[in-house]
Amino acid sequence: MAISNYTVVVAEDEELLLENLIRKIENTGLGFKVTGKAQTGTQAYELIKELEPDLVITDIKMPLMNGIQLLEKVHARLPLTRFIITSGFSDFEYAKRAIQLQVSEYLLKPIDPEELYAALQGIRNDFEIQRNEYADIFNPEMTRNTPEQIAKVLKEYIIHNYNVDINLNIIASNMNYSSSYLTKIFCQKYDMTPSKYITSLRITQAKQYLLHKPELSIRQIGEIVGYHDQAYFSRIFKKQTGMSPFDYREKPVE
Repeated sequence: MAISNYTVVVAEDEELLLENLIRKIENTGLGFKVTGKAQTGTQAYELIKELEPDLVITDIKMPLMNGIQLLEKVHARLPLTRFIITSGFSDFEYAKRAIQLQVSEYLLKPIDPEELYAALQGIRNDFEIQRNEYADIFNPEMTRNTPEQIAKVLKEYIIHNYNVDINLNIIASNMNYSSSYLTKIFCQKYDMTPSKYITSLRITQAKQYLLHKPELSIRQIGEIVGYHDQAYFSRIFKKQTGMSPFDYREKPVE
C-alpha cells in the first residue's frame, strides 16, 4: 500500500541545520514531503499562507518572528495546521505556551533522528485516522458531482463537525483534489473559505452558550465549540465580535 504524502514547511535560520533537518524528514519514509523552507519567521508565514501545509516544523528562535508568534498567527488563519517546535535549549515558558497552543511535539536540538521519527509517526497516524474517517463521504466517487454539489456536501459536513478538527488537505486528497481547489469551489458558492466558515459556526455557537448557559465557564465553552486554549478562544472571539467572551456575556450585543 502506497504511503500518503503529507506536506511540510520547515523554518530554521541556520542553512546547514535547515538542509540537514529536511533530509532527516524525507529519509523517515513516512510520507512527509517538504514543500517549503524558510530562514525567517515572516518568510515562513508567507509560505504557509501560500502552501497551506499539513505540518510546520519551526525553530523557536527565528529572526523577525519567533516560533510561538508564527504558531499564533498561523493558527488564527489555518487552525488545523500541525506544528513541531524545535529549540536549542529547554525554556519552560516557551514550552508551556507551545503546549497551550497544542503543539504536537517540542524537540530539543540537536534533533535525534529517532525522536523526530516518533514525532512524525504520531502525527501521520492521526492523519491516517482522519483520512479513514472521511473516506465514506469524501472519496474519488465524489468527483462525479458538480463543484457546487461538492461544496454543499462539504458545508453540511462542517455544520455537523465544526467543533472537531477538520483537515481540508486530507479531505481534498481523498478526492484527488488539492485543498486550494476545494477552497476555491467553496468560496465560489458561499463567499468564504471553509476555515472562515468553521470559525463563524464556532463563534455563533459560543455566543449562544455565553448567553444561555451561565453554568459553563468560558474555558468550557471554548472547548465545546472546538478551542482547547482559552486565550486563543478569547482572542478569536474578540476578533470576530469586537468583545471578549466575558464582556459579551455581561453586556450582550446583537
